[in-house]
Amino acid sequence: MPDPHIGTLREKPLHASLKQWCALPGDRMEVPVDGFVIDLVRDGLLIEIQTGGFSSMKRKLSALLERDHRVRIVHPIATDTWIVKVDEDGTINDPRQSPKHGVPADVFGELVSFPHLIAHPGFEIEVVMTTEEQYRARTGHRAWRRNGWSVLERRLIDVVDSVLLSKPGDLVDLIPGTLPAPFTTADLAAALGRPRRTAQQAAYCLRKAEVITAVGKDGNAVLYEVA
Repeated sequence: MPDPHIGTLREKPLHASLKQWCALPGDRMEVPVDGFVIDLVRDGLLIEIQTGGFSSMKRKLSALLERDHRVRIVHPIATDTWIVKVDEDGTINDPRQSPKHGVPADVFGELVSFPHLIAHPGFEIEVVMTTEEQYRARTGHRAWRRNGWSVLERRLIDVVDSVLLSKPGDLVDLIPGTLPAPFTTADLAAALGRPRRTAQQAAYCLRKAEVITAVGKDGNAVLYEVA
C-alpha cells in the first residue's frame, strides 16, 4: 500500500497552499485510493490539485473513473503574476508584474488532454483564479522563452475567484456572448483576447464535448455553431 505521506515529499508551495485553501473540516489529506495517493478526500469526492499540465493525469483519472469514483481537478490560473528573479549569488530582486493575465478559458489548453471526460458524471474541474509569485533563476536548463530564466517555484498570494466545470454546457459559459453565429477560431480568439492556438484548443474541446458543431467553411476556416 502506498505511504499516505508520499505525496508531500516533493510538494511545491503553490500545490500545498491550494490544498490548504481547498480543505474543509473533515477532509482527509494524502489518502491511498485504489493504488493512487489522493490530495483530499471529502465524503467520497476525490480532489486532486493539479498546478501543471493535465496530460500526466490521464491514466490516473481513467482508472479512478472506471471504478466509479467522483473526481475533481483543482487547477489554478493566475490573473496576475509577480515575477521574482533570484541572482546567482542568491540575491532576490524586487518583484515585477508579468504582462500576461490569465482567464478561465485558458483551461482549454490543458483540457485538450481529455475533453470527453467533461461529459462523465463523476468528473469535474474547478478552475481557481489566483494571484501568485513566480521565482526564477538562471539554472543552466533550457528556458529560451524566458531568455535563460527557469521557474524555480510558484507561490500563492491570493485566490480571487473560482469556476466549477461539471458538465459540457459549463464550457460554453467560458465563451464570450459576443461571438457571431456561425464563428471561426479567429472570431473566438478575438472574443477571448487570446492567441489563435488557444482558440483552436478551445474549439477542439468544445467539439469533443459536443457543445459546438461544424456547420461549414469560410475559405479554409471551419465555421462552428453552439449545438
